Amino acid sequence: MVSSVQSPPQSPPPERSRVHAVIRVVGELMITVGLVLLLFVFYVVYVTDLFTARDQASATGRMHDRWQARQLHPIAEPPPPAHGAGFAQLYLPTFGPDFDFTVLEGTDLKTLARGPGHYAGTAWPGEQGNFSVAGHRIGRGAPFNELDELPSCAPIVVETATHWYVYRVLPMGDEVASWNGRGGDPRCQGVAPIPAPYDHVVGRHVVRPAQGEVIFPVPGVDPAAVPREQQTRLITLTTCNPEFSARERLIVHGVLTKQYPKVAERPDLRPPELEER
Repeated sequence: MVSSVQSPPQSPPPERSRVHAVIRVVGELMITVGLVLLLFVFYVVYVTDLFTARDQASATGRMHDRWQARQLHPIAEPPPPAHGAGFAQLYLPTFGPDFDFTVLEGTDLKTLARGPGHYAGTAWPGEQGNFSVAGHRIGRGAPFNELDELPSCAPIVVETATHWYVYRVLPMGDEVASWNGRGGDPRCQGVAPIPAPYDHVVGRHVVRPAQGEVIFPVPGVDPAAVPREQQTRLITLTTCNPEFSARERLIVHGVLTKQYPKVAERPDLRPPELEER
């Protein structure tokens, strides 16, 4: 039997070795970048929520302490809240009984990392004008994550030291022309397209980040053009759009429909609108 003699293995051409090395390095880099992105998303979506929940609990506790102090020692003209301090509780009953956030004064990044923030200079809850609030859509508690799912007439409830204010989302752009209160839904009582100069204001729309006029007393209209006594009572909620992007801003407008003064003898009384779903 004759055995064959095997020739020694041939080394791949240098060019092919370099191509394989480059592909291997690029693949490893892509895996590394993918892992870093996954860790970043996990941090933004989950870890920051824990920090915000802690800060919200602290801000809520301090706010309730101030409310109790006001009940014991009423002040005719209480001073405005300090920057970053909580002064109101925001409820969106459509999203469940546990959806409530303390609203902080200011909209800088540090404040919004702790919860929804009130645009300084806009109206206070219940006042004539436009009570405007910004909030994150992803991470940091994500208070406005589902803002795009609020339908017309959905309640937006704001609690202060002395009152409960019930706003309701205005008709959507495609509902205005044929608005009938959603077929006579009792939850739509007090909700209707608002005449000029508010005739362009609808329940939800998307704008560019630079369009800050959405928080004017009359959204989109020069504040000097409409005297305060002619202004209605609005609420405006703003957040980034779409999710995981700051390319646009999602805007929701509502109108005040009811208010309930708090009764010292019955501090447990809560508006029935909080039970709506």
